[in-house]
Amino acid sequence: MDGVHDMGGMDGFGRIEPEANEPVFHQPWEGRVLAMTRALGAGGAWTIDQARFAREVLPPSIYLTSSYYWRWFLGLEASLVELGFVGADEIAAGHARGAARPLPRGTLAPTDVPKVLKRGSFERPPATPARFGVGERVRARNIHPKTHTRLPRYARGRAGRIERIQGCHVFPDATVLGRGEDPQWLYTVCFDGRELWGEDGDPSVRVSIEAFEPYLEPA
Repeated sequence: MDGVHDMGGMDGFGRIEPEANEPVFHQPWEGRVLAMTRALGAGGAWTIDQARFAREVLPPSIYLTSSYYWRWFLGLEASLVELGFVGADEIAAGHARGAARPLPRGTLAPTDVPKVLKRGSFERPPATPARFGVGERVRARNIHPKTHTRLPRYARGRAGRIERIQGCHVFPDATVLGRGEDPQWLYTVCFDGRELWGEDGDPSVRVSIEAFEPYLEPA
């Protein structure tokens, strides 16, 4: 979707200033938010892309003034209410008012934690051959979906070249809409800096992105 979260290539945000010796979590609550999000995902409450979309739809004034894990918390809270796992009145009261809706895959047991912390594979068997080959010129489609997509805005409408075929993977644009995995071929596409940002771009810059086949068309 087009939103404030898609900041790649945008001007005006200043330099990125890494924090020296940055801790994993700045406050204990951040770790709890991460744990709750992972536990609910493991229990089947939502997919990873549905969780991402919940953060992407935050209003710009909130998104830009919130810390990383505060965005996670706000997305977590909104998703729990939207999907009926808790009520807004229960959040306001700070406790449950009735029986909880069960998670599709059940609750997360302590013995399940090591397995959940390992990133699973999203690669799936292909239903059709890959449409594009290595070295082929392609153009990223100029799409503006209202829901989640992994195609960055700065690459839309720009021409690049296929660097690598990454296999067939779960398609985020479909899972976020509840349409199943709908596996699609995934490619690494390389763009010249000036193709992306015009004559002001650095001619020595090359940018590679991972792009699903529905994002691309022949150049």
